[in-house]
Amino acid sequence: MNVGLLCPVWFPVPPSAYGGTERIVALLADGLVDAGHDVTLFASGDSQTRARLESVFHTAPSEWIGHTYWEMQHAVHAFRKASEFDIVHDHTGMLGLALSGAIDKPFCHTVHGPLDGQPGRMYEQILDLAPKAKLISISMNQRKPKEQLPWIANCPNALDLSMYPFRRKPGGDYLVFLGRMSPDKGAHRALAVALETGLPLKIAAKCREPLEIRYFDEFIRPHLGGSIEYVGEVGHADKVELLMGARALISPIDWEEPFGLMMIEAMACGTPVLTTRRGAAPEIVEHGRTGVIVENYRDMEDAAVLELADSLDPVVIRQEVETRFSPEVMVSNYVAAYEATIEATP
Repeated sequence: MNVGLLCPVWFPVPPSAYGGTERIVALLADGLVDAGHDVTLFASGDSQTRARLESVFHTAPSEWIGHTYWEMQHAVHAFRKASEFDIVHDHTGMLGLALSGAIDKPFCHTVHGPLDGQPGRMYEQILDLAPKAKLISISMNQRKPKEQLPWIANCPNALDLSMYPFRRKPGGDYLVFLGRMSPDKGAHRALAVALETGLPLKIAAKCREPLEIRYFDEFIRPHLGGSIEYVGEVGHADKVELLMGARALISPIDWEEPFGLMMIEAMACGTPVLTTRRGAAPEIVEHGRTGVIVENYRDMEDAAVLELADSLDPVVIRQEVETRFSPEVMVSNYVAAYEATIEATP
């Protein structure tokens, strides 16, 4: 199969630090090539891939993130070449989906964000302009606000498990929070749990944009010191070390998170996940086997919750990721989605 694969242009593939979508696209591109498919990846020129790389920019234009002019150059370059492929698969977001109405080739689009509120309404409007497009979810919960959209498959995210060596360190005494600095991710809730229980907390989070910095300055910075530590936006090796040595990953989300890559990253290291029952968490974490799911983040302060997390077998936690979230499983799911899209396209 000849696949045109579009990635957001803002960060290289794979990204050096934060960048969940780019990391997934990197795995998918290489996995498709390994499976014998002909793949062209549209991404920034500083990307590393086994696919054929097409780029408009030599380096990722991260400083222009959110500016449509740069994004448009990248997307138009890709869509002008659509006739060369059996299928075009887009990860760029709403712009790529909208442009798909201008091509005749089978087209599918992975939805990486939430669909409640205005984003869901925008997807409906864009699909009026691109009626042949098919959508791929990354969790079944993600579909709930807009179940009537043209879904063709559900393809959960995956990890390159060779980058997550299973060397679980016994006796971890700290909780770790991993994610963005934002209220919905809940670093302030993780902090509240740590302060109430007296447990050390290490916060590893992206904090670059104005809203993230404002949130950090107001809710996190005043509490730093002692057992509460902000370690910054960590690279991959440091992130794995943090996860391997943690007592648990704490994920007190308060939004309908479409997936939650940090949960399977923790599980790959054999580290249990403490999470609220929101978004895709119940599809990823099995309560009492790979983590503990609570209804309210304040429930995490209960000693019984941590006792249950401490009792979970790291080997079982790791095996769950190997079984359900390997690149091979994800690639197989996407190939089936491509075949279904081609069959469903007039």
